[in-house]
Amino acid sequence: MSKIQVYPSLLSVDFAHLSKQVKLLEEAGADGLHLDIMDGHFVPNLSFGPAVTEAVNRSTDLFLDVHLMMYNPYDYIERFAAAGANLISFHFEATEDVEDTLKYIKSCGCKALLAFNPKTSLELMPRFIDLCDGFLFMTVEPGFAGQKFQKSVLKKISFIHELVVKAKKKDFILQVDGGIDPTTAKECLKAGANILVSGSYLFSEKSFQIGLKKLKG
Repeated sequence: MSKIQVYPSLLSVDFAHLSKQVKLLEEAGADGLHLDIMDGHFVPNLSFGPAVTEAVNRSTDLFLDVHLMMYNPYDYIERFAAAGANLISFHFEATEDVEDTLKYIKSCGCKALLAFNPKTSLELMPRFIDLCDGFLFMTVEPGFAGQKFQKSVLKKISFIHELVVKAKKKDFILQVDGGIDPTTAKECLKAGANILVSGSYLFSEKSFQIGLKKLKG
């Protein structure tokens, strides 16, 4: 994937005006929308579920990127696919059924990404490259918006990017989520990332259009 894309995280949206803000993001040029699904167990926070995902899907034609931050993700794949997800990611740390879950996501017609927490060892990642459509690198601890970007993850992104290039997997997704602003976005893109997820920064800008432009450099 050569084109740099930015997916605004709806974790930072004003839910009282969800449909309106989704439309504004679409008009501003967002490439997709990132929906963080939290269960209060895998991460110490709760967000929303398939019903809200379906509502977002009714409000936009944008690509929907559903990020499952929950235990037992396999049990929820079909529901989020039916709600309109185009891509579903789940955490390596959240299940022992990684391969089966990746296969199930693909069988439901969605792209499948495997997400990794900042402290997860790099040595555990390469064997999954051929089993999914990409990786999601968390650059903060999952669960809450507004955390500080962890630069140590950049080396992991760079290493996996080199492996992907050598394997000629030009469509492999390297997504980064957490603490993304114009400065950290530039560092992630240099390391090889091709999709940036931004919440706190993007929703703090004067306009979504200005924020998106700054993130893409």
